[in-house]
Amino acid sequence: MLASTFPGRLDEQVRTVSKLVIATRESRLALWQAEHVKALLEQRGHEVSLLGMTTKGDQILDRSLSKVGGKGLFVKELEVALEQGQADLAVHSLKDVPMDLPEGFALACVMEREDPRDAFVSTRHASFDALPPGAVVGTSSLRRVVLLRSLRPDLKIEPLRGNLDTRLRKLDEGNYDAIVLAAAGLKRLGLGQRIRQVFEPEQMLPAAGQGALGIEVRADRRDLIDILAPLAHQTTWLAVAAERAVSRAMGGSCSMPLAAYATVSGEYLQLRAAWGDPDGAVPLARAQSAAPIADLTRAAELGTGVAGQLRAAGAH
Repeated sequence: MLASTFPGRLDEQVRTVSKLVIATRESRLALWQAEHVKALLEQRGHEVSLLGMTTKGDQILDRSLSKVGGKGLFVKELEVALEQGQADLAVHSLKDVPMDLPEGFALACVMEREDPRDAFVSTRHASFDALPPGAVVGTSSLRRVVLLRSLRPDLKIEPLRGNLDTRLRKLDEGNYDAIVLAAAGLKRLGLGQRIRQVFEPEQMLPAAGQGALGIEVRADRRDLIDILAPLAHQTTWLAVAAERAVSRAMGGSCSMPLAAYATVSGEYLQLRAAWGDPDGAVPLARAQSAAPIADLTRAAELGTGVAGQLRAAGAH
């Protein structure tokens, strides 16, 4: 569900809800995110508790997401809790949220973005360029695979699943020379010192929604949409609406190596996207566009246009 304007207004009278329940995954990062939202809501006078849940995406660690169902594996159980009334809202890393929500659900709020970039993490090497030929780099993202190969075809890219702490442990145990993670997660958990280098977007274009938090509710909960409106960051929401529209138009899922990243400058939204072939059979396709953007509908239209450019450049 995508509204053409931002839900709610900051000056609206909203009815007091005696207690709100947030559904969340139980990983340390997911709990940090839920606690962050909980604290903001409590500051506004609401009583809030957490409902921790384990999703299929957390349980299946021996196969890549693209082979077992994609992004929806991280949100389905939380949506069931919303549907059954066990929880009022669910907090997600937006890059884990499918581009089209199931009927009856809405993205009620997108919060201010943390660092959207990818981070190079290594115990042995000071930078990405310092990796020797044949070094083993771990990532679970097809997007990162194709972008890393475009930068350094001499490296060996190996799968890496698990939550953030699990991935760091596998690195520390010597299974990889380096791994690539989202900078936002490391910074949110106070692990910024593990970052040896941050990839600028010109090197590694981020995933759609990377670094942003999204709050999902049942679409009929207008009371919650109004309550969450003050937590929304409209600049971030415009940017990620454009990014997610690229992915939606391309049929985006975990099985698609797609990057999309938008920035706002004044009234203009600049959007860049890239698509790569995991097998390396065709060159990396890139596209970009900019336009004055005032609402979510126009942001989505920009994303759809950039997706058309990608297809014209050979993406499919």
